[in-house]
Amino acid sequence: MYNYTKFDKDFVATRALQFRDQVQRRIDGSLTEDEFKPLRLMNGLYLLLHAYMLRVAIPYGTLSSQQMEALADIADRWDKGYAHFSTRQNIQYHWPKLQDVPDILEALAAVDMHAIQTSGACIRSVTSDHFAGAAADELADPRPTAELVRQWSTDHPEFAFLPRKFKVAVTGSLNDRAVTKFHDIGLRLVQNANGARGYEVSVGGGLGRTPMIGKVLRDFLHQADLLPYLEAVLQVYNQIGRRDNKYKARIKITVHEHGLEDIRQWVEENFALQRPRFGGADQEVLARIEADFKPPAFKNAPIGQFEARRAQDPFFKAFTKTNLHPHKNPDYAIVTVSLKAHGATPGDVSSAQMRALADIAKRWSHNELRVSHEQNIILPHVHKGDLPEVYNALRLAGLATANIGLISDLIACPGMDYCDLATARSTNVAQGIALRFDALKQEHNIGLLKLKISGCINACGHHHVGHIGILGLEKGGVESYQVTLGGDGTQNAAIGQPAGKGFSADEIVPAIERLIMAYLSLRHDAKEAFLETFRRLGPAPFKAALYPKKDT
Repeated sequence: MYNYTKFDKDFVATRALQFRDQVQRRIDGSLTEDEFKPLRLMNGLYLLLHAYMLRVAIPYGTLSSQQMEALADIADRWDKGYAHFSTRQNIQYHWPKLQDVPDILEALAAVDMHAIQTSGACIRSVTSDHFAGAAADELADPRPTAELVRQWSTDHPEFAFLPRKFKVAVTGSLNDRAVTKFHDIGLRLVQNANGARGYEVSVGGGLGRTPMIGKVLRDFLHQADLLPYLEAVLQVYNQIGRRDNKYKARIKITVHEHGLEDIRQWVEENFALQRPRFGGADQEVLARIEADFKPPAFKNAPIGQFEARRAQDPFFKAFTKTNLHPHKNPDYAIVTVSLKAHGATPGDVSSAQMRALADIAKRWSHNELRVSHEQNIILPHVHKGDLPEVYNALRLAGLATANIGLISDLIACPGMDYCDLATARSTNVAQGIALRFDALKQEHNIGLLKLKISGCINACGHHHVGHIGILGLEKGGVESYQVTLGGDGTQNAAIGQPAGKGFSADEIVPAIERLIMAYLSLRHDAKEAFLETFRRLGPAPFKAALYPKKDT
């Protein structure tokens, strides 16, 4: 993990102190809400439907046990004993009091955390593959790149007030688990024919009211050229991005309106000017960062307990079938801890569960955890011989649900339960679907299925890239849920197709059940996943299941 320097620590502590003064001036009336708004947004503080919400950065999703314990303490001391992990690999507190926020920021700073640039028209906190540094299929750990971009972008004087928010994601694997094609800039670590390491750079991806798949701006960019190239991209966007209409201000619209070739020409011209200004200091910083991300000291021990427990315990076997991912060390496994127990609110976790996760990571995962954009927690380095004990500890904490990649492992934004932008509830739909398929005992039979739910057009629930997506809208004062089909957030990026008219809150769960039962009858065999069946047959049979003809 990255180790904060004295400069880093002083910087974060100073920001917390500055915000304490700004909050005090808001409380005593020296600042109006309009004057205070840009200041609080720069520090991750939103004013939502019922209360303030504080969004805390977890850069590229990496946490230590100590940091997870501190997050639990904050939940108990200044919130309601729980928090919410979001699709941006951040953690959100939905009930802090304004006067307490400076104390929260100081508590975060004490463990090298902050809320800087988790909001505002700036470069938001950088996200990455939640299996980074552990996955067997990666070319290289993308987190040093993500940390370099974080340091470069934090309080960048030229990019503090962009036309709109700007999001960057980095992956080191051909298997894109970071949804890079739907970010303003997506970076994928690659090697050229000579074995030199660099990046494939995509630009102009995004979800929201105008979903677009990112386009490749450079198929190979040398590693040493990354920051001047990003500087060039952001300068072009800052100069020509629209500021007259916030709905057309994202770089995806800029690319669409001007065309990729013109954007590429302007970026290359700017890059030629920027490259000489980087004298190599960025590569010195990257080298120091990379030293912080060296692999942990893996142990050499027998794994017999793992195989014996699998043979004896069907619940443990089910957990290992769905919740484990191959690790680059064959004696280890990556463990995904589901925050989607059937009937639970996706992404919510209690302070007691956070402490349990911190303790498990401290004992069995080299003191490290990750947050996934799918609202789960990852234990990245678990020796297979320790998995029985890890599973026992997770069961005691209510965190051993064996459903990763299944229909109940769905993404859902907080919706109208908290958000002032939401037009419909989303968590109740998520809970209803999870409970229904648990009752049917069908989700393991259904197999791999990415279902994603958003409570408004802003698409924080990533519904556009769900194999099945659900978008909640308000129509005539009534919640209406539209279904999309065939979305994909991986390297095979696709935007889901609208299936037809929306369903009421009472109709949506039965509609999804009809859809899934149709899939089970249409698939070739149990190995053909929903998305594969959809791509083979097209939308017609699925629309027929959603909208059956009524008898006349």
